[in-house]
Amino acid sequence: MAKVIALANQKGGVGKTTTSINLAASLAVLEKKVLIIDADPQANATSGTGFDIRAVKTSIYECLVDEQDPKNIILNSDIEKLDIIPSHIDLVGAEIEMLNQPNREYVLKQIIEGIRDDYDYILIDCSPSLGLITVNALTAADSVIIPVQCEYFALEGLGKLLNTIKIIQSRLNKELEIEGFLLTMYDPRLRLSNQVVDEVKKHFQNMVFETIIQRNIKLSESPSYGKPVVLYDAASKGAINYLNLAKELLQKNDNTKIANAEKVVE
Repeated sequence: MAKVIALANQKGGVGKTTTSINLAASLAVLEKKVLIIDADPQANATSGTGFDIRAVKTSIYECLVDEQDPKNIILNSDIEKLDIIPSHIDLVGAEIEMLNQPNREYVLKQIIEGIRDDYDYILIDCSPSLGLITVNALTAADSVIIPVQCEYFALEGLGKLLNTIKIIQSRLNKELEIEGFLLTMYDPRLRLSNQVVDEVKKHFQNMVFETIIQRNIKLSESPSYGKPVVLYDAASKGAINYLNLAKELLQKNDNTKIANAEKVVE
Protein backbone atom coordinates (compact mmCIF):
# COMPACT_ATOMS: atom_id res chain seq x y z
CA MET A 1 0.00 0.00 0.00
CA ALA A 2 1.37 3.39 -1.02
CA LYS A 3 2.50 6.08 1.36
CA VAL A 4 0.75 9.29 0.28
CA ILE A 5 2.83 12.46 0.61
CA ALA A 6 1.57 15.98 -0.14
CA LEU A 7 4.04 18.70 -1.10
CA ALA A 8 2.58 21.93 0.20
CA ASN A 9 3.43 25.56 0.84
CA GLN A 10 1.06 28.40 0.02
CA LYS A 11 4.07 30.53 -0.94
CA GLY A 12 4.82 30.18 -4.64
CA GLY A 13 8.24 29.56 -6.16
CA VAL A 14 9.64 27.49 -3.32
CA GLY A 15 10.29 24.30 -5.30
CA LYS A 16 7.12 22.24 -4.72
CA THR A 17 6.71 21.12 -8.33
CA THR A 18 10.45 20.72 -8.91
CA THR A 19 10.55 18.48 -5.84
CA SER A 20 7.42 16.54 -6.83
CA ILE A 21 8.86 15.71 -10.25
CA ASN A 22 12.42 14.97 -9.23
CA LEU A 23 11.75 13.18 -5.95
CA ALA A 24 9.22 10.96 -7.75
CA ALA A 25 11.67 10.27 -10.59
CA SER A 26 14.47 9.48 -8.14
CA LEU A 27 12.25 7.08 -6.19
CA ALA A 28 11.32 5.39 -9.47
CA VAL A 29 15.00 5.06 -10.42
CA LEU A 30 15.48 3.39 -7.02
CA GLU A 31 12.93 0.77 -8.09
CA LYS A 32 9.86 2.13 -6.28
CA LYS A 33 6.52 2.36 -8.10
CA VAL A 34 5.50 6.02 -7.90
CA LEU A 35 2.48 8.12 -8.89
CA ILE A 36 2.41 11.92 -9.10
CA ILE A 37 -0.98 13.56 -8.69
CA ASP A 38 -0.77 17.02 -10.23
CA ALA A 39 -3.22 19.04 -8.11
CA ASP A 40 -2.12 22.45 -9.41
CA PRO A 41 -4.09 24.13 -12.24
CA GLN A 42 -0.80 25.41 -13.70
CA ALA A 43 -0.06 21.75 -14.58
CA ASN A 44 3.70 22.25 -14.34
CA ALA A 45 4.25 18.76 -12.91
CA THR A 46 2.43 17.38 -15.97
CA SER A 47 4.53 19.30 -18.51
CA GLY A 48 7.72 18.76 -16.50
CA THR A 49 7.18 15.00 -16.70
CA GLY A 50 7.06 15.15 -20.49
CA PHE A 51 3.39 15.62 -21.39
CA ASP A 52 1.86 18.34 -23.58
CA ILE A 53 -0.83 19.87 -21.36
CA ARG A 54 -2.70 21.03 -24.49
CA ALA A 55 -3.18 17.37 -25.43
CA VAL A 56 -4.53 16.33 -22.02
CA LYS A 57 -8.19 15.39 -22.50
CA THR A 58 -8.97 14.10 -19.01
CA SER A 59 -7.27 15.09 -15.79
CA ILE A 60 -7.59 15.16 -12.02
CA TYR A 61 -10.43 17.65 -12.61
CA GLU A 62 -12.67 14.90 -14.04
CA CYS A 63 -11.87 12.68 -11.06
CA LEU A 64 -12.78 15.38 -8.53
CA VAL A 65 -15.88 16.76 -10.24
CA ASP A 66 -17.22 14.01 -12.52
CA GLU A 67 -16.16 10.93 -10.52
CA GLN A 68 -14.05 9.55 -13.36
CA ASP A 69 -12.07 6.40 -12.55
CA PRO A 70 -8.45 7.56 -11.98
CA LYS A 71 -7.15 4.33 -13.55
CA ASN A 72 -8.45 5.62 -16.91
CA ILE A 73 -6.60 8.91 -16.54
CA ILE A 74 -3.15 7.75 -15.37
CA LEU A 75 -0.35 8.42 -17.86
CA ASN A 76 2.91 6.44 -18.03
CA SER A 77 6.07 8.54 -18.13
CA ASP A 78 9.41 7.80 -19.81
CA ILE A 79 10.66 6.37 -16.50
CA GLU A 80 9.38 2.83 -16.20
CA LYS A 81 7.99 2.99 -12.66
CA LEU A 82 6.75 6.59 -12.73
CA ASP A 83 3.12 7.48 -13.57
CA ILE A 84 1.13 10.71 -13.30
CA ILE A 85 -2.47 11.83 -13.02
CA PRO A 86 -2.24 15.06 -15.04
CA SER A 87 -3.75 18.45 -14.30
CA HIS A 88 -5.50 20.99 -16.51
CA ILE A 89 -6.42 24.68 -16.29
CA ASP A 90 -10.04 23.54 -15.71
CA LEU A 91 -8.97 22.67 -12.17
CA VAL A 92 -9.27 26.39 -11.36
CA GLY A 93 -13.05 25.95 -11.27
CA ALA A 94 -13.08 22.68 -9.36
CA GLU A 95 -13.20 24.25 -5.90
CA ILE A 96 -16.44 26.10 -6.70
CA GLU A 97 -18.00 22.98 -8.25
CA MET A 98 -17.03 20.89 -5.21
CA LEU A 99 -18.61 23.25 -2.67
CA ASN A 100 -21.96 21.43 -2.64
CA GLN A 101 -20.51 17.93 -2.67
CA PRO A 102 -21.06 15.88 0.49
CA ASN A 103 -17.80 15.29 2.39
CA ARG A 104 -16.10 17.66 -0.03
CA GLU A 105 -12.81 17.55 1.93
CA TYR A 106 -12.54 13.78 1.38
CA VAL A 107 -13.03 13.58 -2.41
CA LEU A 108 -9.33 13.15 -3.23
CA LYS A 109 -8.90 10.63 -0.42
CA GLN A 110 -11.66 8.48 -1.93
CA ILE A 111 -10.02 8.74 -5.38
CA ILE A 112 -6.67 7.60 -4.00
CA GLU A 113 -8.10 4.64 -2.10
CA GLY A 114 -8.93 2.91 -5.39
CA ILE A 115 -5.33 3.02 -6.66
CA ARG A 116 -3.32 2.99 -3.45
CA ASP A 117 -2.38 -0.68 -3.67
CA ASP A 118 -0.81 -0.15 -7.10
CA TYR A 119 2.06 2.04 -5.87
CA ASP A 120 4.77 2.37 -3.24
CA TYR A 121 4.55 6.16 -3.08
CA ILE A 122 1.95 8.70 -4.22
CA LEU A 123 3.13 12.33 -4.30
CA ILE A 124 0.56 15.13 -4.52
CA ASP A 125 1.84 18.39 -6.03
CA CYS A 126 -0.30 21.08 -4.38
CA SER A 127 -1.04 24.53 -5.74
CA PRO A 128 0.40 27.59 -3.94
CA SER A 129 -2.74 28.18 -1.89
CA LEU A 130 -4.58 26.82 1.12
CA GLY A 131 -7.86 26.32 -0.77
CA LEU A 132 -10.20 23.33 -0.89
CA ILE A 133 -8.02 21.22 -3.21
CA THR A 134 -4.98 21.66 -0.95
CA VAL A 135 -7.19 20.77 2.03
CA ASN A 136 -8.24 17.65 0.07
CA ALA A 137 -4.57 16.78 -0.50
CA LEU A 138 -3.70 17.17 3.19
CA THR A 139 -6.78 15.15 4.19
CA ALA A 140 -5.77 12.35 1.81
CA ALA A 141 -2.07 12.35 2.75
CA ASP A 142 -0.18 10.33 5.33
CA SER A 143 2.41 13.09 5.57
CA VAL A 144 3.46 16.43 4.11
CA ILE A 145 6.79 17.69 2.81
CA ILE A 146 7.17 21.46 3.16
CA PRO A 147 9.73 22.99 0.76
CA VAL A 148 11.35 26.14 2.15
CA GLN A 149 13.56 28.23 -0.12
CA CYS A 150 16.82 29.58 1.31
CA GLU A 151 15.84 33.22 0.84
CA TYR A 152 14.85 36.21 2.95
CA PHE A 153 11.12 35.52 3.18
CA ALA A 154 11.59 31.79 3.81
CA LEU A 155 9.75 31.65 7.12
CA GLU A 156 7.06 34.14 6.09
CA GLY A 157 3.70 32.41 5.96
CA LEU A 158 4.96 29.13 7.42
CA GLY A 159 2.96 29.85 10.57
CA LYS A 160 -0.26 30.01 8.54
CA LEU A 161 0.57 26.71 6.80
CA LEU A 162 1.40 24.99 10.08
CA ASN A 163 -1.84 26.29 11.57
CA THR A 164 -3.77 24.83 8.60
CA ILE A 165 -2.00 21.50 9.13
CA LYS A 166 -3.01 21.54 12.82
CA ILE A 167 -6.64 22.19 11.85
CA ILE A 168 -6.52 19.30 9.35
CA GLN A 169 -5.01 17.06 12.03
CA SER A 170 -7.69 17.95 14.58
CA ARG A 171 -10.73 17.86 12.29
CA LEU A 172 -10.10 15.85 9.14
CA ASN A 173 -6.97 13.69 9.28
CA LYS A 174 -5.62 12.75 12.70
CA GLU A 175 -2.92 10.59 11.08
CA LEU A 176 -1.31 13.45 9.12
CA GLU A 177 2.36 13.97 9.97
CA ILE A 178 5.01 16.39 8.80
CA GLU A 179 7.45 14.28 6.80
CA GLY A 180 9.96 17.09 6.91
CA PHE A 181 10.98 20.60 5.91
CA LEU A 182 13.06 20.59 2.72
CA LEU A 183 15.50 23.44 2.18
CA THR A 184 15.63 24.39 -1.51
CA MET A 185 17.43 26.89 -3.79
CA TYR A 186 20.47 26.85 -1.54
CA ASP A 187 23.56 28.79 -2.65
CA PRO A 188 26.51 28.02 -0.37
CA ARG A 189 28.28 31.21 -1.48
CA LEU A 190 25.61 33.44 0.05
CA ARG A 191 25.65 34.32 3.72
CA LEU A 192 21.86 34.75 3.60
CA SER A 193 21.34 31.16 2.41
CA ASN A 194 23.41 29.86 5.31
CA GLN A 195 21.53 32.09 7.76
CA VAL A 196 18.18 30.72 6.55
CA VAL A 197 19.46 27.13 6.87
CA ASP A 198 20.57 27.83 10.45
CA GLU A 199 17.25 29.52 11.29
CA VAL A 200 15.08 26.71 9.89
CA LYS A 201 17.16 24.05 11.65
CA LYS A 202 17.01 26.04 14.89
CA HIS A 203 13.20 26.25 14.70
CA PHE A 204 12.39 22.75 13.43
CA GLN A 205 15.48 20.73 14.40
CA ASN A 206 15.21 17.04 13.44
CA MET A 207 12.12 17.75 11.29
CA VAL A 208 14.43 19.24 8.63
CA PHE A 209 15.74 16.91 5.92
CA GLU A 210 19.49 16.45 6.01
CA THR A 211 19.54 16.74 2.22
CA ILE A 212 19.54 20.34 0.94
CA ILE A 213 18.59 21.13 -2.67
CA GLN A 214 21.15 23.48 -4.18
CA ARG A 215 20.62 25.98 -6.97
CA ASN A 216 21.59 24.21 -10.17
CA ILE A 217 21.28 25.26 -13.81
CA LYS A 218 20.48 21.72 -15.00
CA LEU A 219 17.63 21.55 -12.48
CA SER A 220 16.26 24.80 -13.92
CA GLU A 221 16.66 23.69 -17.54
CA SER A 222 15.19 20.20 -17.33
CA PRO A 223 11.46 21.21 -17.18
CA SER A 224 11.76 22.98 -20.54
CA TYR A 225 12.78 19.62 -22.02
CA GLY A 226 9.94 17.81 -20.25
CA LYS A 227 12.35 15.66 -18.29
CA PRO A 228 13.18 15.08 -14.63
CA VAL A 229 16.77 16.14 -14.02
CA VAL A 230 17.86 12.52 -13.50
CA LEU A 231 17.05 11.92 -17.20
CA TYR A 232 18.31 15.32 -18.40
CA ASP A 233 21.70 15.18 -16.65
CA ALA A 234 22.16 12.37 -14.14
CA ALA A 235 25.60 13.67 -13.13
CA SER A 236 24.40 17.16 -12.23
CA LYS A 237 24.28 18.43 -8.67
CA GLY A 238 20.49 18.72 -8.90
CA ALA A 239 20.12 15.04 -9.84
CA ILE A 240 22.48 13.99 -7.04
CA ASN A 241 20.61 16.14 -4.50
CA TYR A 242 17.26 14.56 -5.36
CA LEU A 243 18.67 11.01 -5.41
CA ASN A 244 20.02 11.67 -1.92
CA LEU A 245 16.63 13.05 -0.84
CA ALA A 246 14.91 9.91 -2.18
CA LYS A 247 17.35 7.69 -0.30
CA GLU A 248 16.86 9.74 2.87
CA LEU A 249 13.07 9.42 2.52
CA LEU A 250 13.34 5.66 2.02
CA GLN A 251 15.61 5.29 5.03
CA LYS A 252 13.29 7.41 7.14
CA ASN A 253 10.42 5.09 6.24
CA ASP A 254 12.47 1.90 6.74
CA ASN A 255 11.88 1.16 3.09
CA THR A 256 15.45 0.53 1.95
CA LYS A 257 18.60 -1.34 2.77
CA ILE A 258 20.82 1.51 1.55
CA ALA A 259 23.40 2.46 4.18
CA ASN A 260 24.40 6.05 4.82
CA ALA A 261 27.87 5.20 3.50
CA GLU A 262 26.32 4.42 0.11
CA LYS A 263 24.82 7.87 -0.41
CA VAL A 264 25.65 9.52 -3.70
CA VAL A 265 28.62 11.82 -3.11
CA GLU A 266 27.87 15.44 -3.94
